[in-house]
Amino acid sequence: ARAPVTTKSGLVFQSIKEGSGASPAATDTVKVHYKGTLLDGKEFDSSYKRGEPTEFPLNRVIPCWTEGVQMMKPGGKAKLTCPPAIAYGERGAGGLIPPNATLNFEVELVSVRK
Repeated sequence: ARAPVTTKSGLVFQSIKEGSGASPAATDTVKVHYKGTLLDGKEFDSSYKRGEPTEFPLNRVIPCWTEGVQMMKPGGKAKLTCPPAIAYGERGAGGLIPPNATLNFEVELVSVRK
């Protein structure tokens, strides 16, 4: 793994495994495998548990993901640490994510569709 990089937004990006090819643009649709945990290690979401990757337009998710996944290449794996300002903020989400939570995601970029 490389040393973590902190971006202007507060995202901490750490590459676990480098992918190859072109990084996605915000307007692309990506397919990812991921798991999300709170700082105490409690898992709140995992595509691995569902047994299939999740596909979404990159500009339709939390800002942390839009920014972080654009720093990845297909086949790559990274850890994204998302402060609340670029995640779910004061509202939290669905009873699973408390207000003002910093979130850790392990994300594997499976593929990119223009």
